[in-house]
Amino acid sequence: MARRVRPGRAGAALVIAMGTLSAACAAPGSNSSQPTATGASSQSAAPTCGTAPITMNGYFETGFPLPKALTTEFSKQHPNVTWNIREDQFAVITQNAPRVLADNPPDLMRLPQVSELVKDNLLKDLDGYAQSFGWDKWPASQLEQLRLGPGGRPRGQGSLYALGLNFSMTGVFYNKKLAAQIGMTTPPATLGELDQVLAKAKSAGITPIVQFNGGATGGLAFPLQSLMASYGPAAPINDWIFQKPGATIDTPSNLQAAQHLEKWIKAGYFQKDVNAVDYATMMSRFIDGQGLFMFNGDWESGKLDKQMAGNVGFSLMPPARQGGKLAAMSAPLAFGIAATAKNADCAASFLNWVATDRQAREIGVEVGGSRPMGPADAYMPEVAADKVTAGTLAAGADIAKDNSAMDFIANATGAIYAKSWTPNLQKLVAGEQTPQGLLKTVQADYAGQLEGN
Repeated sequence: MARRVRPGRAGAALVIAMGTLSAACAAPGSNSSQPTATGASSQSAAPTCGTAPITMNGYFETGFPLPKALTTEFSKQHPNVTWNIREDQFAVITQNAPRVLADNPPDLMRLPQVSELVKDNLLKDLDGYAQSFGWDKWPASQLEQLRLGPGGRPRGQGSLYALGLNFSMTGVFYNKKLAAQIGMTTPPATLGELDQVLAKAKSAGITPIVQFNGGATGGLAFPLQSLMASYGPAAPINDWIFQKPGATIDTPSNLQAAQHLEKWIKAGYFQKDVNAVDYATMMSRFIDGQGLFMFNGDWESGKLDKQMAGNVGFSLMPPARQGGKLAAMSAPLAFGIAATAKNADCAASFLNWVATDRQAREIGVEVGGSRPMGPADAYMPEVAADKVTAGTLAAGADIAKDNSAMDFIANATGAIYAKSWTPNLQKLVAGEQTPQGLLKTVQADYAGQLEGN
């Protein structure tokens, strides 16, 4: 999600190539017979960062504190490792990814949609590392979104090309003080109840939803996909994102979702300048108490717990009908290793540490606001019940129970977010696009992008 996405999304992303554990001294993710850059020499021990000084090059998403918090702690525990980190907005990373991976390959990179990156052999196949570290013994659902078939499709099966720092999830944050002003004591249980609350907020002079939709990333994709989850099942949406044959986003239930989003737009439930608001501005406005709801991801839970202590609640998007299944965008915060990374072993060792080290998992929960990846019986820190993080973790358990996690619709192809979802959602706000036209245009763009690849 943006996420972001958010997600998948921020948001969210994956890859494949094919490398197996070499019998020689090579990195488990490569087919080379040469010694690794980290100096690992044991044929049986899992890769490490060694003991000699090493500088790791990272390419991360700006505005998200979790990766830096983890790299800082990693260096405390591994003093020989320092980090040289470059940061960009996710939209810039999406545009730059192929060139950066080819021309200036980082050891560790926040990944956008990666089907094309796998097709072009720009990402390292992690199957060897999975075997060496035991990642293949984790719950299979954790890694499903990070697997790709030969040539980069379909997603959901094949080799492993990324690993997540955590399993992020999007939903609806709300300002408790503003909610109390209009008599909302618990989150709405149905979409109809949510509509009623939005109308009450508007009548009371409260901005119902603070959202971003400006620049190169259309943030209305967050509420749109949430509405898709309210009206229809998650599986067909995942099929579309995973590029399965015959999949389409232009379905009757998704049309209902797009029509409902348009109804919210016309009712004035988003701030008037939504098409000029970027992600950072949305966050500052919500923290400043300028809106009741915000569609966003649990990666912001730690920040909200600090800056709005005790005043933030979180819920999953309610179903269209009472008792309906809950669903949400939920995907790993994906990071990958460049195919030609100089320090691949150390990067893989870091990813394994993130999922298995006690302190790293505490950082994942406290700073990242969501459940770390890793073994089913891995340590989980306790979270105070009055923190919004407790709400996001509980919601994640509900999604796991219903088996209704979706990847982010922005991750269907490498270009679909910037070149199709974003401009068409901005046109929908401006009255220059219809719900039907939105879905048909995105589907046509998607088909063209798949054919072009």
